Amino acid sequence: MRISRRSLFGAMAAVCAALPACSNPTDPGLPGSAHNLAEFEQRLETLRGRLGIPGLAIGIAQGNEIVWAKGLGFADIEQHKAPTSTTNFHLASLTKGFAGVVLVKLVSQGLISLDDPVTKYGVTISGDAGIKVRHLANMTSEGTPGRTFSYNGDRFDLLKQVIESATKKSFAEVLVQQILTPLGLTRTAPNVASSSFAVAGLDRDAFIANLAVGYTERGSSFDRTTYPSGFGPAAGLISTVDDMLNFSIAIESDRLLTANERSMLFEPAKSTSGATLPYAIGWFSQTIRGVQIQWAYGYWTANSSLIIRVPSRQRTFVALANSDGLSAGFPLGNGDLESSPVAREFLEAFVFGNADLQ
Repeated sequence: MRISRRSLFGAMAAVCAALPACSNPTDPGLPGSAHNLAEFEQRLETLRGRLGIPGLAIGIAQGNEIVWAKGLGFADIEQHKAPTSTTNFHLASLTKGFAGVVLVKLVSQGLISLDDPVTKYGVTISGDAGIKVRHLANMTSEGTPGRTFSYNGDRFDLLKQVIESATKKSFAEVLVQQILTPLGLTRTAPNVASSSFAVAGLDRDAFIANLAVGYTERGSSFDRTTYPSGFGPAAGLISTVDDMLNFSIAIESDRLLTANERSMLFEPAKSTSGATLPYAIGWFSQTIRGVQIQWAYGYWTANSSLIIRVPSRQRTFVALANSDGLSAGFPLGNGDLESSPVAREFLEAFVFGNADLQ
């Protein structure tokens, strides 16, 4: 079904008129930065329209609490249904952040070593020149192992075989047992279109009813689009803003990881020449303008996502979308977080700036 983009975003005209950057269609970003949450919401609403996102769920956690959450636009255009912080969205590559937590926990439990050759777990890679588990986890498995970073979800997904070989359980089972059940993340589950969904023990019909409809932008219209059906360490989880923020809170509050496990998870990889690389284990981990930032993005058919963690401020931002507009067109896979206009809005206001969270 095709829906007019003009009718969906017609209400944006008044908001956009107040923001000079809207007159430049080649630049999705906006000048200046938000001074408070109301301005932040207005600016993200403008970007939603400019980036071709029908529905956008967003939220911020501070310390141990979710302090702000909003839904913009439509989770279902035809039904005029707005998203909320409890609406389910596909996470795409934010799944890697969960897989990274699983992996470091299994390392702590002595079931896996990051320095094990992947062949120990039955993983066969053409031209393997000594690829270790850590090379798959930190995206340095291509070419000479450990030499360079190259974002590759297919390589990361090979950790499924490593995890399943080590635990004698499916990746979905390990994920549920290690993270979802202990944290009570009852709106997070493997792809509802996959056989792995059953492991979560949730009501499939209710889960689907709460899932944002996926859309693809086609010029001036939106086509309703079938989501991908895959699930593995690289992609395929479905979750909500609330659950994602609570996941981040748990990581930082020792409910999920020990200090040593957290350090292992977020320690940036070093190349064979000693250079610091932008990726850790399932997360980008970088110092940006003097501030340590841990982040991940998702980009798949009809869905995109973003999570930004700032440990020094105990602050997390999450954005989930039902089109690819949040990530399409930006070189996030190169480790360039600031290429995302939505990321910049959060960073400028609530990390490098002093916008009011009240």
